Amino acid sequence: MKDTLDTAVDQMPVKGFLDLKGLEIPTGDDLIKAILDLKKEKNAVILAHYYQPGPIQDIADFLGDSLQLARQAKDTDADMIAFCGVHFMAEAAKILNPNKKVVLPDTLAGCSLADGCSGEGLRKMREKYPNALVATYINCNAETKAESDIIVTSSNAETIIEALPKDRPVIFAPDKNLGRYLSKKTGRDMILWDGSCIVHEAFSMERIAKQLAEHPNAKLIAHPESESPVLELAHFIGSTSALLNYVEKDDCQEFIIATEEGILHEMKKRAPHKTLIPALVFDESCNCSECFYMKRNTLEKLYLCMKYELPEIIIDEELRLKALKPIEAMLELSKSIK
Repeated sequence: MKDTLDTAVDQMPVKGFLDLKGLEIPTGDDLIKAILDLKKEKNAVILAHYYQPGPIQDIADFLGDSLQLARQAKDTDADMIAFCGVHFMAEAAKILNPNKKVVLPDTLAGCSLADGCSGEGLRKMREKYPNALVATYINCNAETKAESDIIVTSSNAETIIEALPKDRPVIFAPDKNLGRYLSKKTGRDMILWDGSCIVHEAFSMERIAKQLAEHPNAKLIAHPESESPVLELAHFIGSTSALLNYVEKDDCQEFIIATEEGILHEMKKRAPHKTLIPALVFDESCNCSECFYMKRNTLEKLYLCMKYELPEIIIDEELRLKALKPIEAMLELSKSIK
């Protein structure tokens, strides 16, 4: 076990890095039992995003989208949070729980949106528009959150944008596609950071249009991080949890899903009798859109991070307090959203 991080993650606020060589890891059912035993022994809770690999979703105590997981992280009475998602999610859990240990199975589970928007860059943008309010998508790091007035998720973004004072311009970062969608929905002119999700920008309008022609009874549903041409084709646009609920409750029996393919695992559980088709991406060698960051987490890494309580998320207290304010503002304005 090493005391320092490797070069790729030495700037991330984490403590410790596991050298996997020579470590004994259970397999099969023994691995599942070992994780559950560790959870009980350490009074830990396992939080997982819908985009995680299926086996992790199955073992999680709470499965959700970014808003749901933020709420669970805030309310948990566990001593340790094992966060199965990407880095900014685990970091948000630590911001909300300074006295709890937060561990992440793989520190390289990053996010293209978070990587593309720095706190310094957002601060400079704010200086250019001094009267603007800054609404930042939760897919960002703590430094970026600290430069924001309020955080949003795809579940609550429309509600929050509608609640902001109409007499002030809004800077929206870092997802320009979500920002463009929100501007259209709310009628607010927004100053958009030029960022996008590598997963959702990969969808091919041409290939999806062909899918719709081949499946005339299917409905296309899409996450608002997708590009405008895809959203214009969609029968329904919504957050990860909204897409799940729509598939479960809508009368349609066939859906083409334009978001990360990990959501299909839970969709199949909720609507086993319905036909679920991943929307196609530009790369014709691949038939689904997969976030390789989300898929870095595995059961084996989850076991190790719980056993050794590493890598641990560490945040400077001054930075944490600054980043906490916009998150708490978000949670307050989101109380009416289930």
